[in-house]
Amino acid sequence: MPVTAAATLLFLAAVISAANSCPPSDREALLAFKAALREPYNGGIFNSWTGTNCCRNWLGVACDQNSGRVAEINLRATTLYTTFEKPHRQGYMAGHISPEICKLASLSSIVITDWQGISGDVPPCITSLSFLRIIDLTGNRITGTLPSNIGNLRQLTHLSAADNSITGVIPASISSLTGLTYLDLRNNRISGPIPNSLGQLRFLSRAFLNGNQISGPIPGSISRMYRLVDLDLSRNRLSGSIPESLGRMPVLATLNLNTNNLSGKIPSGLLGSGISDLDLSHNMLEGYIPDSFGPKSYFTCLELGYNNFRGSIPKSIAKAAFIGFLDLSYNHLCGPIPKGGVFDTLDESSFAHNDCLCGKPLLKAC
Repeated sequence: MPVTAAATLLFLAAVISAANSCPPSDREALLAFKAALREPYNGGIFNSWTGTNCCRNWLGVACDQNSGRVAEINLRATTLYTTFEKPHRQGYMAGHISPEICKLASLSSIVITDWQGISGDVPPCITSLSFLRIIDLTGNRITGTLPSNIGNLRQLTHLSAADNSITGVIPASISSLTGLTYLDLRNNRISGPIPNSLGQLRFLSRAFLNGNQISGPIPGSISRMYRLVDLDLSRNRLSGSIPESLGRMPVLATLNLNTNNLSGKIPSGLLGSGISDLDLSHNMLEGYIPDSFGPKSYFTCLELGYNNFRGSIPKSIAKAAFIGFLDLSYNHLCGPIPKGGVFDTLDESSFAHNDCLCGKPLLKAC
C-alpha cells in the first residue's frame, strides 16, 4: 500500500475514533463525580472507569452516538452489584452526588438508585441540565430539599426520589413539568401542602406522595389529571374532605388515602367510578356509607375501616360485580350484615369492632 494511502487511512481512523470518544471535559466531570463516591469493593463499578474514552466500557455510562457527549448515568445497585451483598446490608456505595455532574450538559438520564449510603443534597445546579428526561434517586439517604426551580426541566418525564430523607415542601414550580408522566416522592420527610397547581400535570399517570408529612387539603385540581391511573397520598397529615371530583376521573384505578386526618363524607361517585383499589381507612370520615354500588362497581380492595361511619351496611354492596377484599371494621355500623355476593366470602375481621352489627360471619345473631 502506498505511504500516502496508509497515512490517509490512519488519519481517518483517528478522526472516527475521536468522534466516538467523549470530550475531555465530560471525562473530567465523571471522574470528579466518581471522587465524591466510595465503593466498598475493589472490584466495583468504578474499576471500569479507566482510559480516555468514557463512552466505551465505562459501566453505567452511555453516550450520544452523534455528539459523543455523555447522555446517561445509570447506576442501579440491584443490577450492577448482583454478585455482591444483598440490598440493605452494609457495604454499599456511600458519599454524595457531586455538583460536577452538572457539567455534563447533554445528560438526559440520571439514575442512581438503591445504594442506601449516598447522602447529601440534590445538587441545585441539576436544574440547568435542560435535556434531562429522567431523574431517579430512589433508595439512598439524600437529605435537603428538592430544588425550588425544578420546573426548569421542561423535558422531564420521570421524577423519583423515593425512600430518602428529603425535607421541605413540594416546589410550586413542579407544575411546570407538563410532560411528567411519573412522580414518586414516597417515604421522605416532605411537609407543607400539595401545590394547588399540581393539576396542570395533565400527562401524569402515576403519583406517589405517601409516607411523608404533607398537610392541608387534597386539591380538587388533581381531578384535571385525566391520565392519572394511580394516586397514593397515604400516611400523611392531610385534612379536610375528599373532593367529589376524584370520582369523575376517567382512568383512575387506585386511590389510597389511608392514615390521614380526612373528615366529612365519602363522595358517592367514588363507589361507582372505575376505581378498583380504594383505601380510605384510618381517617375521620363519618356519616353513612353511600348506597350507590351497582354492577359497574368492581373492587379488588375496598378498605373503609377505622373511621366513624354509622348506620347500616348498604345492601347495594351485594350488587357489586366484584369485591375481592372488604374491610368495614372499627366503625359505628349497626344492623344485619347483608347476604349474598361478597358477604358470603368474608370473615369476621371485616366487620369487627362496630357498635351493633349482627349476622354471619359474626357470632352475634340478629
